[in-house]
Amino acid sequence: MSRPWIAIAAVLGVGGIVAGSYLLVDAVADSRAPRQSTAAVAPTATGPVPPEPTPTVRAADPGDRAASDLVRRLGPEPGGPFGARITSGSAQVALTFDDGPDPRYTPQVLALLRRQQVRATFCVVGVNVRAHPELVRAIADDGHTLCNHSWSHDVRLGRRSPAAIMADLTRTNRAIQAAAPGVEIGYFRQPGGAWTRAVVAVAGRLGMTSLHWAVDPRDWTRPGSGTISRVVTSGVRPGSIVLLHDAGGDRRETVKALHPMMTSLRQRFSLSALPAGNGRSVTP
Repeated sequence: MSRPWIAIAAVLGVGGIVAGSYLLVDAVADSRAPRQSTAAVAPTATGPVPPEPTPTVRAADPGDRAASDLVRRLGPEPGGPFGARITSGSAQVALTFDDGPDPRYTPQVLALLRRQQVRATFCVVGVNVRAHPELVRAIADDGHTLCNHSWSHDVRLGRRSPAAIMADLTRTNRAIQAAAPGVEIGYFRQPGGAWTRAVVAVAGRLGMTSLHWAVDPRDWTRPGSGTISRVVTSGVRPGSIVLLHDAGGDRRETVKALHPMMTSLRQRFSLSALPAGNGRSVTP
């Protein structure tokens, strides 16, 4: 440990060490941020937003791995990094799906949830919302909760200026509300879990609760459907928020894991979407 960190620990105690550790997540994410996607998303028009080159959504990359690995090793703070939520706030377990919507996997996930009569929370990426607004409407129509997951899955978003963060989150909210008019957007999830105080603060200004997680089977690494199901079912406790993905790469193993996973979980827990009205989404 370097001398500055020793000094911080001496002054702030354990709380300072934990807070300092989460700052390392930002540093790692900033140094290993994603470069470029391998899969482009077709652009479509969605309302009064300034024209710009269409970003792309990519599969998980080293920037995500570094942030995710460090968060996993440290474990979340009781209140979550920088106050981000890590529990549902009740005994109910919340399944969350990141990086969509995706035209191949999101409909399969929705069908499985419908069959099991389970509602979940979908953390959607703006460029995918713009490309597939019909899937956002399908998510909302099935009673699931929508969460802002940034415009283009920028792991470094929290390191940008408050104005840049505000523009990104606002643009994403507008796209979601254009696709599903009247929907409430009560949550924001920072890509890669690379939280900063700035991004939590801006999300709060827009009426969104910052949403972390408690159980992460790292399904984006494609460990196999059996491993995904086993990690989730063994790790879940009352109130757990589970991190899964319905886009951003090959999600066949996640889809395959869903049925046995939900069947097992429903024997012990109530599964529910996070309440959509938890926050008060504001679109300047």
